[in-house]
Amino acid sequence: MKILKSRLLFLTLASLTCICGCATNNVVYVNPPTSEAKNPPLTLSLEYQDFKAAAVSLVNDMLKSGALDRPGGGRYVVAISRVINDTTQDIDIDQLLKDIRIALLKSGKAVITTTFQIGGPEDPMTQEIRKLRNNEEINSKTLPGKGELIAPDLSLSGKIIQKVYYANGVKKVDYYFILTLTDVKTGLAVWEGEKVISKASSENNYTW
Repeated sequence: MKILKSRLLFLTLASLTCICGCATNNVVYVNPPTSEAKNPPLTLSLEYQDFKAAAVSLVNDMLKSGALDRPGGGRYVVAISRVINDTTQDIDIDQLLKDIRIALLKSGKAVITTTFQIGGPEDPMTQEIRKLRNNEEINSKTLPGKGELIAPDLSLSGKIIQKVYYANGVKKVDYYFILTLTDVKTGLAVWEGEKVISKASSENNYTW
């Protein structure tokens, strides 16, 4: 089986030689991500349209799975956990997460908490405003009361992995976008998704 997979990979890379051209730095998508990636890639590195395509694909898969269909209706509260960058690039994870968060909010199935996050709250104002409860200059009726913060139901974590292959003067780069949705009460994963975006170019092209 491993030999067969290796041969298939070699044939795939070899077939890209005619597309990329060994003497050029043209970059092509091996598997066009989605309609979100409307333009040809400019680089072997991750671009905004790659993040957008991955976000759309993963959220659509999450919604189709039914993992966000709350019994009795209503919306789940989702906390953003750790998303690991396991690539050679200094990428902005928030760029991917922002597109995912926007899509989840638009779905009407979930809301995102900015209070509970690894390393501290994304928006510290939620905690800061509560420090004003004893300030006599503040109308206490306008301040949030105790016990009003909503704990998350679900936690979203993930990883971005980069794998590079060479054959016949062609470099192929696969980016794996992996996400896991966990029930924070039980610790059980209720959904997992993966989106692969592949690019190819001449072997002297770099990813930064």
